[in-house]
Amino acid sequence: MEERPRPFDLLNKSIGKNVLVRIKGDVNIRGRMTAFDVHMNIVLEDAEEIEDGEVKAKLGTILVRGGNIVFLSPA
Repeated sequence: MEERPRPFDLLNKSIGKNVLVRIKGDVNIRGRMTAFDVHMNIVLEDAEEIEDGEVKAKLGTILVRGGNIVFLSPA
């Protein structure tokens, strides 16, 4: 039987890569994920808020609380 990836395995594979994160309130943030913890709090560098495919604001290095994350995907 094929082993399915676990959430932490997928997060580990995202370290150092660009990801797209949707947080509550339908806000999309794109940036390079540099760290995460057991609560799924994540650190993004070079983060940008994206609206309608365009950069709305440059955020720099940010911490996104895991409880606010709706989904995370490769950017």
